[in-house]
Amino acid sequence: MNILPVTNEQKALLADLSRQTFADTFSSYNKPEDMQLFLDKQFSREQLMAEIDEPDNYFFIAWQDGEPLGYMRLRYWETQPYSCLPSEPTVEITRLYATQSAIGKGVGKAMMQFALDFAASKMVNQVWLGVWEHNERALQFYHKWGFERKGDHEFLLGTDLQTDWLMAKELRDLVKI
Repeated sequence: MNILPVTNEQKALLADLSRQTFADTFSSYNKPEDMQLFLDKQFSREQLMAEIDEPDNYFFIAWQDGEPLGYMRLRYWETQPYSCLPSEPTVEITRLYATQSAIGKGVGKAMMQFALDFAASKMVNQVWLGVWEHNERALQFYHKWGFERKGDHEFLLGTDLQTDWLMAKELRDLVKI
């Protein structure tokens, strides 16, 4: 498996992969009309393609035999958007998704290790992320990697106001799993 930066030529592929993995992950837990509204208004193909050009955002795709198995968006923060996080620079794991066919095959593990190594290369002391409070699979995965809950924030999925847990990991605790 190779984890490579997204190129300009792969913007549409990344947008489609983002929308598909999001829908696969959350459709069964949410109303269809909220999912569609979110995908149309907050997670449109055009918006996703434009994110690649935003400063301090880094996108990577995990590949095997020419097939994308997952992707991640990492974001460097000089100052924090949330008061429960330290005021020093950090890296946020904004998105980390595997395709349905790749779940359970080590893609998430490889991408997480890549994300932690990337954060260490940015010389930050902490990595953080937001995860839906009802996403048990993801919560177990992040706990296994040593992430701890630091706070909450609201996330609007269509018309449904949901709660995401803000979880963080100190890089001094970096242990490969």
